[in-house]
Amino acid sequence: MEPVSTIDGKAYPLGLKNVDTDMIIAAEWLKTVSRTGLGAGAFEALRKDPANVFDDPAYAGAPILIAGDNFGCGSSREHAAWAMLDMGIRAVIAPSFSDIYSSNAFKNGILTVVLPQDAIDRLIEVAKTDTIHVDLDSQTVTTPFQDRFAFEIDAFRKQCLAGGLDEIGLTLTMDRQISSYEHQAAAQRPWMVRDLAA
Repeated sequence: MEPVSTIDGKAYPLGLKNVDTDMIIAAEWLKTVSRTGLGAGAFEALRKDPANVFDDPAYAGAPILIAGDNFGCGSSREHAAWAMLDMGIRAVIAPSFSDIYSSNAFKNGILTVVLPQDAIDRLIEVAKTDTIHVDLDSQTVTTPFQDRFAFEIDAFRKQCLAGGLDEIGLTLTMDRQISSYEHQAAAQRPWMVRDLAA
């Protein structure tokens, strides 16, 4: 996955509470195991309204989504994170997230930022006209109007996002230690090692 450092740009000022994973990506789109192409089905029900923010040219390609409380509630479908990534969304800012959605987002390189409702209200207003800046290193969200909102993030998640490390990538960082262990284990317990030459 791509490392996360700073995310700059327009933001979708969604603001809705209780956006569930079925609203993010409907069940009809879950017949694939591919991570690509799901952006076309993202927020499909909301996109039926011609005035929706996702199809508004003013927000085209926005890498940030600003949402309401309890974002990502519902099922555990990882497709919700895949669909948002396929749309180009790299950060979601909301007052709270479903634990499962937050975990899936993290594992796919989407930064979830928790801020109080008054900060969300301010960011929604700014997003209608200006860009927003999210900085993982300093753990801040800023605007061109000197707004500065600090957010907390688990140190392990921050390290993984900054390094672009998903579960496989994280395992590969330990390749030397794993290989060393395997060699020691083979030397100490040769009967447990399969004879590949046979």
